[in-house]
Amino acid sequence: MNAVRLRKGAIATLSLALALSLSACGSGNQAATRMVTQVTDGVDGSITTMGNKIHARSFLIVAQPDGSGVVVGTIVNDAPSEDALIAMAANQGVATLSSKNLPLLQGHPIIFSGATSNASAVIPSLNALPGTRVKLQMFFAIAGEMSLDVIVRERSGEYAGVGA
Repeated sequence: MNAVRLRKGAIATLSLALALSLSACGSGNQAATRMVTQVTDGVDGSITTMGNKIHARSFLIVAQPDGSGVVVGTIVNDAPSEDALIAMAANQGVATLSSKNLPLLQGHPIIFSGATSNASAVIPSLNALPGTRVKLQMFFAIAGEMSLDVIVRERSGEYAGVGA
């Protein structure tokens, strides 16, 4: 009788030890599943409903010394039908676009900032600190609205040349 109790106790103890170690609960506050990785190279998004195939790639905002922000990223239209970017906004500030209506043709991306840029978007009253996240909204003539949770980067390193 004693051997049966001892065996059941050993199985219960072993099961509890395995459950804690395999679920990472035994790691405490340093468990890998608890650590959040901050994406700093831009976020992606898409509108793929009702025949739309608009993709936003590597979007982020570079904070400027005057409190404004410059948008960095690329928009691609994979649909044969034309669309247009008509507005952008972030942190309750409307962006000033390089053109009132940026056409979005299949195979002709809109590139914000960088050596190959063909458009610009500046948010005059961004007032967000580097390292924080803001909601960037893009409004398209046909596809509607896309919202991205983008990081605000400091104007340094690879983004040192990004300015208004």
